[in-house]
Amino acid sequence: MLQGLQAVVHGEVELELINSAHTNFLLLRQLFMQAEKWYLKLHTDISELENRELLEQVAEFEKAEFSSSNKKANTEMIKPKLAPLFESGPSELLNKEISRLQEENDKLKARLKTIEYQATSALGDKIKAESALKDLQKVQDNQKAKQNTQDINILEKTMADLKCDFEKTVNDHTVSQKYLEDNLASTKHELLRVQEQLSSAEKELEKKFQQTAVYRNMKDILTKKNDQIKDLRKRLQKYEPED
Repeated sequence: MLQGLQAVVHGEVELELINSAHTNFLLLRQLFMQAEKWYLKLHTDISELENRELLEQVAEFEKAEFSSSNKKANTEMIKPKLAPLFESGPSELLNKEISRLQEENDKLKARLKTIEYQATSALGDKIKAESALKDLQKVQDNQKAKQNTQDINILEKTMADLKCDFEKTVNDHTVSQKYLEDNLASTKHELLRVQEQLSSAEKELEKKFQQTAVYRNMKDILTKKNDQIKDLRKRLQKYEPED
């Protein structure tokens, strides 16, 4: 019977150790994947695994956790809690920067719409002026066959004046259109820059959320494993010979 119990206990302990190793592997895998996502460089020192001082500190932490499990209610009342993420510190500054970038982004979008409207209006005026010139040229062709020389000279003079005015108008519109196009390109570049800054700030905020979640997950896993090890020790003590 004792041999059977010994085999059962040995199997249970071995299974728990294997599950603990697998759980640690999955936890490290999550940390490495997050570090790779944020282009972080991790450095490990294998010699620290044999540091007796650190091992003793881990043992003391384990004893403290086990001894405090009997006073769980009192410990939870005394245990400090993390401050909210958005109250103060870098998170507050990051949120203010995001708000400022969003406001600047909205202003640039409104400015871009205004410039696009002005460019469209200038192009429409240019098209209207070209159409009016073509109509006048058609009228001139029709009038040449019906009007006398004086009327033709007056009409030609009028057409020359209109042509000069048209060329001046076209030149003015061309300069204005070029200025609007340059201003439009500059505004688009500025908008892209602000959007890039906004995206970086949002990624930084997301990183802080993920780091907080990792801390809570690690704490929950450590507490759960400590409870499991304590339960196994209690079960083993039932089969140990009494002095």
